Amino acid sequence: MKYDVGSENVCFIHVTLVPYLNKAGELKTKPTQHSVKELRSIGIQPDIIVCRSEKELSEELKEKIGLFCNVDGKAAIQNLDTDNLYELPLMLHREGFDTLVCEKLGLECSEIDNGRWEQMVNKLKNPTASVNIALVGKYVKFHDAYLSVAEALKHGGLDNDAKVNISWVDAENVTAENAGELLKSSDGILVPGGFGDRGIEGKIEVIRYASENNIPFLGICLGMQCAVIEYSRNVLGYRDAHSSEINPETTHPVIDLMPDQKDIDEMGGTMRLGAYPCRIEKGTFSWEAYGEELVYERHRHRYEFNTEFRSELTKAGMALSGTSPDGRLVEIIELKNHPWFVGVQFHPEFKSRPNRPHPLFRDFIKASINNKTGQVSAAK
Repeated sequence: MKYDVGSENVCFIHVTLVPYLNKAGELKTKPTQHSVKELRSIGIQPDIIVCRSEKELSEELKEKIGLFCNVDGKAAIQNLDTDNLYELPLMLHREGFDTLVCEKLGLECSEIDNGRWEQMVNKLKNPTASVNIALVGKYVKFHDAYLSVAEALKHGGLDNDAKVNISWVDAENVTAENAGELLKSSDGILVPGGFGDRGIEGKIEVIRYASENNIPFLGICLGMQCAVIEYSRNVLGYRDAHSSEINPETTHPVIDLMPDQKDIDEMGGTMRLGAYPCRIEKGTFSWEAYGEELVYERHRHRYEFNTEFRSELTKAGMALSGTSPDGRLVEIIELKNHPWFVGVQFHPEFKSRPNRPHPLFRDFIKASINNKTGQVSAAK
C-alpha cells in the first residue's frame, strides 16, 4: 500500500504474514524478511510493516523484524486474526498504526475518539436477540458474491441488538412444493440483485411464500422485479407475466425497458448507474424507515417497472411508495395488508455502514424480529 498526500511525504505500508509453527511452538519472521528483501530489490523500502498473525508478537520479535527489514521496531505493527472485521480498526489503533501513518506523512494527528465505534463492536459481540434471515440467490455457494448484502444485514442487526443468522438458499432448488420446508425456520426473507434467468422461478416462489405467509420481505433490484412478476401472476392472474429481458415473448411485460431506451443498441446506454433521487410516499414502510421525502440511492440495472401496468397493480393492492421526482420511474414497491414487504429497484446495501445501518435493512431486521416473537406490526 502507498499513501501520498500530494507532497514529498509518502508512506509505504507492507502487509505480510508471520506464520506460527505448532511443532516448533514459535512465530517465524523469515517470510517477512524475504518479502521485504524482494521489495527493496525493486527500489521499495517499506515505512511500516503490518504483520498478520494468529499469535501475539512480542516486543523482541517486533524489534527483530525492524532490524532485519530496516524499519523502526515500532513500525512493525501487529495485526492479529479476529472473528470480527470491525474490531480491526481498534486493534490497529492500540498498536499506534494511525499515529505512525500521520507521522510518516507529516500530518498533525489529533486525539482520536473511538467511543462510538467501541460501543458498536461491543453490541456486535454481545447481542441480546437473534433472527434468522433467508438470503435466496443463485450464487449462494460463494458467499462473497453477496458480501455487501450480508454485511448490511449485520448492520441492521446491530441497530436492533440482534445477531443475524443467514440461511443461504439456492434459488435453483426452490419449487412450489418445497418452498415451505426450505423457509420454515426463516423470520425474514431477502432476494438480492442479479442478472439472467437462472433461478428466477425459485425466487418467484420464495416471494409468493413470503407474501402468503406474512413473512417480512426485502427485494433488491432483480428481487424487486421478481416481486412485481409474482404479484402480477398470482394476484392479477397474468400467468405469463415476466420481464421482457428474460421472456421477450411475454404478453404481460410488467418489467420492461423504458420507451426511450428501446432504440439504444449498446447495453451501457440503457444501464442506469450511480445515485438517483427517489421521492418517498408518506404512510408507507419506506417513509417510516427513511423519515424524509427525498432520498438518493445507487442504481445498477437496465430494466424498469413497466408503468403501463401501474394502474392495474395499484388497484390490486400494490403500493408504489417510491418514485423518481417526476413520477416516471417506480423505485419502491410495497404490499398493503402485510406486516413488512418492500422491494427496491436500487441497491441500499451500498450505503450501509456498521455504525450507520441503512434504514431499510434496519427496519427489515426489526420486522423480522417482530415476526419471530409474534409482535406483528400494523398492516399498511
